[in-house]
Amino acid sequence: MSRGGGSQGGKGRRGRDASAARSAKSRPSSTPRRTPRPSPAPSPAPPESPPVEVFTLGAIPGATPGKWIDLWNERMPRTRLNLIPLAVADQRRALLDGEVDAALVRLPIDRDALHVIPLYDEVPVVVVAADSHLTAVDELEASDLEGEVVIVPADDVLGVEIAGAVAPSFDPPTATSDAVATVAAGVGVVIVPMSLARLHHRKDVEHRPLRDGPTSTVALAWVADRTTPEIEAFVGIVRGRTANSSRG
Repeated sequence: MSRGGGSQGGKGRRGRDASAARSAKSRPSSTPRRTPRPSPAPSPAPPESPPVEVFTLGAIPGATPGKWIDLWNERMPRTRLNLIPLAVADQRRALLDGEVDAALVRLPIDRDALHVIPLYDEVPVVVVAADSHLTAVDELEASDLEGEVVIVPADDVLGVEIAGAVAPSFDPPTATSDAVATVAAGVGVVIVPMSLARLHHRKDVEHRPLRDGPTSTVALAWVADRTTPEIEAFVGIVRGRTANSSRG
């Protein structure tokens, strides 16, 4: 009797357990199912700043930015390029004072607070009177100028010292153009970068390369913390990038 009752109780419990399990499976879970959130939409791109009306470029004497200005006018028609002349002695101040956005400068220059990109080197030449005996050769060396009166104008950019040269008996001219005029009158010679010889060319003077003289480097410079899209565009032009090329 006792064994039979125990067997029936066990069967009853097992039946109730199975029924409870089936009921638990049929009931929905009390924990809500999480619906994945959609990814946030990307932030809209900030509106592009309108181009400035004028980009001011300074240029030291002898610099020839004509081809770059032509490309600028093609690529940046909404921004006029204003070219203003700069004395070499004034080139850094003009940049720091904001008189120009960027400038073609002649090295050396104090690079503190500036970005400077060297562009090209100029050979030095000796400007002589058209009838000078120094025109008998195609190139000159420093030794050829021994005994010659070498004029150094106040705006000299080379700082060449010629051993054995004769110092002028007059005060140095203020400007290179005045020094060239003095040479044209048959007095002395002056040493300048090639571009300045061309800038101040006259019929009564000639120039010859000074083979062992120092070169002069022309560079593009601007204040480092004032880099603008216009400056980046001009940098691309002077570096020869095409209109569709990326920075690099």
